[in-house]
Amino acid sequence: MGAMGDTVAQAVIPAAAVIGVVFALFQWFLVSRIRVSGGSDENNRCDDKLMEEEAEEGVDGPAVVAKCAEIQNAISIGATSFLFTQYKYLGIFMVIFGAIIFLFLGSVKSFSTESEPCTYTKDKFCKPALANAVFSTVAFLLGALTSILSGFLGMKIATFANARTTLEARKGVGKAFVTAFRSGAVMGFLLAANGLLVLYISINIFRRYYGDDWEGLYESITGYGLGGSSVALFGRVGGGIYTKAADVGADLVGKVERNIPEDDPRNPAVIADNVGDNVGDIAGMGSDLFGSYAESSCAALFVASISSFGINHDFLAMSYPLIISSMGIVVCLITTLFATNFFEIKSVKEIEPSLKRQILISTILMTVGIATVSIVALPANFTLFNFGSEKSVKNWHLFFCVSIGLWTGLVIGYTTEYYTSNAYSPVQDVADSCRTGAATNVIFGLALGYKSVIIPIFAIGVAIYVSFSLAAMYGIAMAALGMLSTISTGLAIDAYGPISDNAGGIAEMAGMSYKIRERTDALDAAGNTTAAIGKGFAIGSAALVSLALFGAFVSRTGIKTVDVLTPKVFIGLIVGAMLPYWFSAMTMKSVGSAALKMVEEVRRQFSTIPGLMDGRTKPDYATCVKISTDASLKEMIPPGTLVMVTPLIAGTFFGVETLAGVLAGSLVSGVQVAISASNTGGAWDNAKKYIEAGASEHARSLGPKGSDPHKAAVIGDTIGDPLKDTSGPSINILIKLMAVESLVFAPFFATHGGLLFKWF
Repeated sequence: MGAMGDTVAQAVIPAAAVIGVVFALFQWFLVSRIRVSGGSDENNRCDDKLMEEEAEEGVDGPAVVAKCAEIQNAISIGATSFLFTQYKYLGIFMVIFGAIIFLFLGSVKSFSTESEPCTYTKDKFCKPALANAVFSTVAFLLGALTSILSGFLGMKIATFANARTTLEARKGVGKAFVTAFRSGAVMGFLLAANGLLVLYISINIFRRYYGDDWEGLYESITGYGLGGSSVALFGRVGGGIYTKAADVGADLVGKVERNIPEDDPRNPAVIADNVGDNVGDIAGMGSDLFGSYAESSCAALFVASISSFGINHDFLAMSYPLIISSMGIVVCLITTLFATNFFEIKSVKEIEPSLKRQILISTILMTVGIATVSIVALPANFTLFNFGSEKSVKNWHLFFCVSIGLWTGLVIGYTTEYYTSNAYSPVQDVADSCRTGAATNVIFGLALGYKSVIIPIFAIGVAIYVSFSLAAMYGIAMAALGMLSTISTGLAIDAYGPISDNAGGIAEMAGMSYKIRERTDALDAAGNTTAAIGKGFAIGSAALVSLALFGAFVSRTGIKTVDVLTPKVFIGLIVGAMLPYWFSAMTMKSVGSAALKMVEEVRRQFSTIPGLMDGRTKPDYATCVKISTDASLKEMIPPGTLVMVTPLIAGTFFGVETLAGVLAGSLVSGVQVAISASNTGGAWDNAKKYIEAGASEHARSLGPKGSDPHKAAVIGDTIGDPLKDTSGPSINILIKLMAVESLVFAPFFATHGGLLFKWF
């Protein structure tokens, strides 16, 4: 298609990104029309009747609105303050690691400015290694900044929407649902559109220098994925430690020892807990999924650049991964309207089906979109790089690769939902085990988590086999991108959970009626399940992304085969398999240490502040916020350092074969640990909520709140908190971050790696 194809790609990609941004801003505008401060404007007048209803139930309407605004402001200030402090640390990290990238890659050819033979097409000359060093560093910084922006924007909309969701709950559960979902959609579309737009602009700017050297261009672009995921790691770990330290402290002292409700304003850790929902589950998840998106795009682009697309300079076919993502934005936009405009939520029972329907609708529509893009953007026949040989591929092969990734995501999502929703028997069995105490609850929860790994692993295995058979490593990279193609909807569903959780907390702290709290609890319970589904997507896509990056690394370093029977590789394999356990130990102990300080502080306040339990005196929220902030910033550094330093040590001192073993080992064990940890924690949380809600005869027989089974469920939930919100979700970043880092540093490892084996 030549110039025309180039023009189509140059028009479609930025147009889709702009549509995504505009749609997100429109959703933000709709949410902003709900007022949380006093006044006499038109928007406030519509709430007069609601305030009368509150007054009838013994709750002062105007006072409630003022209280909601006050609590929302406290949460927003706490979250913003924490993120700005965290970003100062990340700024230092970005400068240091950017310098390491430049020095390592520049030293490959002793900082030479001479052109050199291309890695894959030896008869042509490519840009010097120094250019790769410079542009990889720039791409790394761009990826890191985009990841920071993604997390920050998500946090801002979440803290903007939480009190609005609470106030809308007075009109009915449907209104509150739409507000929370629209707010999540703002984050989803801004993240997908910004990630696509920055990557597209970066490629076009880099092309001005690289010209026809597509091999060098897309090798340097891999730094974008590295920047996105490295920030995501610190965001996930730091935010996870923050939120779980507060949550565990609040639950153990407030609910178990003092027998007061969750989010009770008398609990000193309650503001820190609500701040943590935003910095961990919103900002951390945003950065995490942006990292997955950036890495899968970079992996696909790199493999395509050394195939016939790159050799023939077919920009339209080369841009296939970006056009798939563009189609995903349009599909998700249509899908969102089903939740906010086409179907109205009228009862609590309709919430979870509506969220699940979003995943199904987006998957079906996206399958049609993939078929369209595959026919328009790809030639009927082409060749792909396949470890030194060429593989002949047809455009419909790529349709199946992307589609199987997309539908594998659906399978993982529904499997996760089955094992973590209290509507099904696995979680109900965990709740029932609380009759005999916390020990049996823990045993049942662990067993559930281990069992929940089976179906996702088989699904990922099928996706890998089909996509690799059809289109080699490019097929696997596209399967990963297929799983993430509906990222806007996935993130909207995921962000909906913490927003609803915060809304429930604000309702409790503002002293709203039981009826309102019941509605926000229903929103939160559904959000808890969908958050687990979001983690399932993130872990599944991380497995495929890591494998694609692993293939690109093996190709770039010139390894013909990775033979596990050789000592070099097997050492790496067994060490790599150990890393997720080492990493989990560090993150869980960090949560434990921070929670210990939080428990001591909450106990101290209950014991020493007169009138606190009677509600006559306010607790010292600021001290608890400071404990969480200090602990998370201090404790996020060692796990992050472990992940960032491991590939550098393995590649430099032990060589590319050992590093290949490390990557394979961490991928294989990391996926299992991540899925089981996330699902175990989710199941314990929903078992507790199942008992608290008392929606069935069986649930009522285990309750009410404060009963022995309920206390056992709270203990299980407390153990599960660091598993599902700190360790589990962070492990998927570990496996993909090590893989993309290895690919970025591959030229250095291939030239200078294996120092120990050279010396001895």
